[in-house]
Amino acid sequence: MLAYLKNILTRKCPRCHEGDLFTHKWYELKDNNKMKSHCAVCGQRTELEPGFYHGTGYVSYALTVGFSILTFVLWITLTDIGIRDKRIFWWLIINVVLLILLQPWVMRTSRVLWLSWFFHDDDHHYAHNKNKS
Repeated sequence: MLAYLKNILTRKCPRCHEGDLFTHKWYELKDNNKMKSHCAVCGQRTELEPGFYHGTGYVSYALTVGFSILTFVLWITLTDIGIRDKRIFWWLIINVVLLILLQPWVMRTSRVLWLSWFFHDDDHHYAHNKNKS
């Protein structure tokens, strides 16, 4: 499980755990979320079919909701304020700013998670086609 989490956080290939999936770092603005077409180490394709990453919107949504719940609980715990206190709007503003700043990271993480959940179906098919050519 720790190896899986390390693979997700380092954005490595889900098959060989060595090759980088993205062409640039997450904080670079140029071609921020551009992925390599294949892993440079093992040849695993990063887009298993056309429109493969459309489902990452759901993963990204779950990550942002989880992050918001975590920051909300931390805010309530650390500031010791109630829900009816008007200072709760400070949490809302801070949370929105953090989500905007972390959006490239969240998008990349959701793509890596999505690929790691589905790449197993492609392994046999891709290895079989690679041997034919």
